[in-house]
Amino acid sequence: MASRQQVSPASAAGTRLRGIARRSMLGRGLLPDFSPAALAEAGADRPAVARDSTIRDLRELLWCSIDNDDSRDLDQLSVAQPAPGAAARILVAVADVDATVKPRSAVDAHAEANTTSVYTAAQIFPMLPERLSTDVTSLGENADRLALVVDMQVSADGSVTAAEIYRASVRNHAKLAYNAVAAWLDGTGPMPDAISRVPGLDEQLRTQDRVAQTMKQLRHARGALTLETLETRAVFDGDNLTDLRADEKNRAKELIEDFMIAANTSTAQFLERSGYPAVRRVLRTPKRWDRIVTLAAGLGERLPADPDAVALEQFLCRRRQVDPERFADLSLAVIKSLGSGEYALERPGGPPTQHFGLAVRDYTHSTAPNRRFPDLLTQRLLKAALAGEPPPYGDDELAALAGHCTEQEDNAAKVERQVGKSAAALLLASRIGEQFDAIVTGAAAKGTWARIAKPTVEGRVVRGFEGLDVGDRVRVQLVGTDVDRGFIDFARVGGR
Repeated sequence: MASRQQVSPASAAGTRLRGIARRSMLGRGLLPDFSPAALAEAGADRPAVARDSTIRDLRELLWCSIDNDDSRDLDQLSVAQPAPGAAARILVAVADVDATVKPRSAVDAHAEANTTSVYTAAQIFPMLPERLSTDVTSLGENADRLALVVDMQVSADGSVTAAEIYRASVRNHAKLAYNAVAAWLDGTGPMPDAISRVPGLDEQLRTQDRVAQTMKQLRHARGALTLETLETRAVFDGDNLTDLRADEKNRAKELIEDFMIAANTSTAQFLERSGYPAVRRVLRTPKRWDRIVTLAAGLGERLPADPDAVALEQFLCRRRQVDPERFADLSLAVIKSLGSGEYALERPGGPPTQHFGLAVRDYTHSTAPNRRFPDLLTQRLLKAALAGEPPPYGDDELAALAGHCTEQEDNAAKVERQVGKSAAALLLASRIGEQFDAIVTGAAAKGTWARIAKPTVEGRVVRGFEGLDVGDRVRVQLVGTDVDRGFIDFARVGGR
């Protein structure tokens, strides 16, 4: 999926937060810096070129990227074409990172160690050197690049009826940004200049949007969950940290999300059909379904006693219509109760895995190889299958890598949260004693946590937390901050 935005932190706050970020990376077993050998490899690399007659030349198709305004590590492009007997043919091109980053190279060793890019409020710690991820292996505008293409036939109801995967040369004809494209599609903003400069791209994007909307409707009818989360980014003005601003979903983000889900599912199914193992992305049946049932009951709704994705999705859709202002809070409570996703080895013909939140059985990560190591692993398995070669990794090695990727993804998330909390502590340091409305986001033996809305900040409830559970609404008072440790302490107003 899409990368998050890079910030340009001011000197005082930025320097302090970058120091916190580096210490946090090291404390979590993540490498903040590339080795001299990795940097030397990246400096010598050039964009890979087609040297195989099986690589198709698709550079003339109206490929475009849609990402954050300042993203340069572009992993995927998309294009739509008419298809006989189908609503459309959707093609997703994924950067062929493996053509440059070879297994067991110094760059690959760093990518395997961290397994993901880490996006903090201070800076981005990319999985690959920027020389690669923002240039040599990025699907940058007006650059010829190698890619793996997932070519899908999509019916009028939004289902993928057939899919083919192959290698190709592609060219990004327009680098587009989510917010501008979404405003144009919604009729609230002008057509972006990058679209107007490419004849036919406007109609091309409207076709992509139409197909993505039908795919979205079908997924949610099958039980894919409608959830809205509040991710924030630090906003600086000169030397001052001024806000933590929420990034909201929009129509363009949904377009890319639906295409990527379809491409990831098609990739998993292709590996299964080809008799190759895969590192699947799994979200198992929720362990705290009882808490979700209780949350629904508190809103006058009834959910079945056993986990049911379709019933949960129907409940979420009703709540979004009834109380849109508080839907993000409900989403957060549900997400906390669903638990975390993980990576798992799936052998051909083995027991099926599932992704409860997406309501799909076959799912892998494959569309962001510049940013996630599991996607690079999948790419290497795909290329072996296409060439009829043995898998480049044994089952035991893949199982170990899946576990390592899960662990490092969790560590990266903790770093991001810690630096975000340090930024929030900086922002709130002058507001000790103020009161806020909050929602409980975590309740366990290790502590109780609550989130306030303005600014969007989470902290620990250090007094009056007895009896609180995820989803409860409380009034809290800010009683302390610790920037270096990322601590924000609240006391429940009126609590014990």
